[in-house]
Amino acid sequence: MKKVAVIMGSDSDLPVVSKAVKELRSYGVEFECHVMSAHRTPELAAQFASSAKDNGFGVIICAAGMAAHLAGVVAGHTTLPVIGIPMKSASLDGLDALLATVMMPPGVPVATVGIDGAKNAALLAVQILALSDEGLAEKLAEEKKKMADAVAEKDAALQGKLESL
Repeated sequence: MKKVAVIMGSDSDLPVVSKAVKELRSYGVEFECHVMSAHRTPELAAQFASSAKDNGFGVIICAAGMAAHLAGVVAGHTTLPVIGIPMKSASLDGLDALLATVMMPPGVPVATVGIDGAKNAALLAVQILALSDEGLAEKLAEEKKKMADAVAEKDAALQGKLESL
């Protein structure tokens, strides 16, 4: 199975990014986490991205706030799918990071999840890997069923409450 790279622009992103790490672990997906900056270590980010496929990665997740150029820089140096997590910041509540991550030029796509959407980034990475891994696909299907069952239970409970009103 291919690995997932999880790259943070700053170690201060770890509280949010930890949700992606937990989700990847729950599916048994191997991953590596690193801190790299599009602005402070651009050569390192470019080198990591350009060698990621040869190093066994199948997807790269990038979390960055403010200017949020990390996912774009990485995407510019690889053919692997890149998923951007725009991080909430004090300045514009993450809107700046969201726009910087989602507004990529033609030819350099970055899949973008919601602000601080680390869990969804991990799930998207798992879904991409599951295209060539039936075991992962089965785990995803089981989780979807659990979610649907939970909603059905809540609806049944609601119907019971409505009858007593």
